[in-house]
Amino acid sequence: MLINVKSRLKENDIQELLSYSVFPDPEALQPVIERYENDANLWLFGYESEGILVGIIGFELSDNQEMTITHLAVEPESRGVGFGRGIILEIIEDMHPVRIVAETDEESVQFYRNIGFVIRSLGEKYPGVERFLCTYEVEEAEVD
Repeated sequence: MLINVKSRLKENDIQELLSYSVFPDPEALQPVIERYENDANLWLFGYESEGILVGIIGFELSDNQEMTITHLAVEPESRGVGFGRGIILEIIEDMHPVRIVAETDEESVQFYRNIGFVIRSLGEKYPGVERFLCTYEVEEAEVD
């Protein structure tokens, strides 16, 4: 279940989950927290399973319903069992984006590919680091 955690940015468990998506630079965490605190256009949701916060997603939603994922992370002990996919599916259901985009690294690109995102290399955006643009076109639900 997704819950809005933007008002809980000072809590250690929220910061720890968010830190997984700014690795390997732990000093980047504080500016990220401040950005969520100060930018009304950024959303931050936690993902609970059996009452335990296991994941987090941060995003921006444009006026034309294009969602840009800014952060997505699942705690290490809970990875590989579908929580990341669940977060994406639930956010689609709750927020109704028409398109979702995310920029990621080589380590995470397979996750996006496996759930149907179209992947395009952005090349070496930083020295020695290839980045990828992941795009997902959300299909309209069939009307019964």
